[in-house]
Amino acid sequence: MPKSSHYDELAARHARTDFVRVLETHSVGQALDHVRNQRPPGRIVYFYVVDEHERLKGVLPTRRLLLNAPETPVSDLMVKEMVTLPQTATLLEACEFFIMHRLLALPVVDAEGRITGVVDVELYTDEISELARREESDDVFQLIGVRLAQVQRAAIPAVFGRRFPWLLCNIVGGIACALLAGQFEDVLERVVALSLFIPVVLAVAESVSIQTLSLALQAHHGNRFRWKHTLAALSRELPIGMLLGGASGAVVATVAFLWLGAGSVALTILSAMALAITTAALLGLAIPTLLHAARRDPRLASGPIVLTLTDLCTLSYYLGLAHWIV
Repeated sequence: MPKSSHYDELAARHARTDFVRVLETHSVGQALDHVRNQRPPGRIVYFYVVDEHERLKGVLPTRRLLLNAPETPVSDLMVKEMVTLPQTATLLEACEFFIMHRLLALPVVDAEGRITGVVDVELYTDEISELARREESDDVFQLIGVRLAQVQRAAIPAVFGRRFPWLLCNIVGGIACALLAGQFEDVLERVVALSLFIPVVLAVAESVSIQTLSLALQAHHGNRFRWKHTLAALSRELPIGMLLGGASGAVVATVAFLWLGAGSVALTILSAMALAITTAALLGLAIPTLLHAARRDPRLASGPIVLTLTDLCTLSYYLGLAHWIV
């Protein structure tokens, strides 16, 4: 295999298959007896709890197995919220997982959730020096949806074909914003001060959307879609977005009032930023989540889509509220 594609190898090809399984129906005593009878040849880092169909149900740390009473059910002790590697994960992605989660081993699971192997942290320690040397030229997908290594190896027309569609998304969004602003031309002519704050309102909303998007991409990376995780993230991100919107709006509105002495302009900025930043946070979470639920790689298109929708919503709030308040 060419050296340039080394980190595109499947991590599953480097996984151990001598890991220790215990059944979720076992008690601690039964699990220990099972391990003694099985006598695994390799070292034991974690015990992996499976059902009768080999589907991974949880991870049992060694300390919990050894320090609890023999009659304690394994299902009561196992960690159900697991970090797993899909069979499609690459070496580069496996190394990222070890950096992000700081675990000693990662189970590899197939599409049905069955455990097929375990990747030890040695994989990361063996690869990290080479990865650090190569990460400039072989980084993960960027928010614009272009992988640098692919771009560098591709011909100029192919590079253009990969990059231009995402620029079109931003161009269309920019034109839509211009048309939207044209509908409120009379408001901007009457209160010129409103146009002074459009760049900062847009910039802050875009920053929040990208922050949330980055966190959402990290959370989705390599994990299966689950509604309960999505709802939990939504319940957390909504109040954060509201707090960020209120605080940012208050700062900019105060500056506008002290500078211009126009209470209506300050109120417009405060209201619009509070709404826009809350919406930006929700979009930054919702777009990659919807792509992930549709089994599409959210890293490919999330950035351009989120930024375009954020700009449209922000300008709609700002000019609409200005028309109503001013």
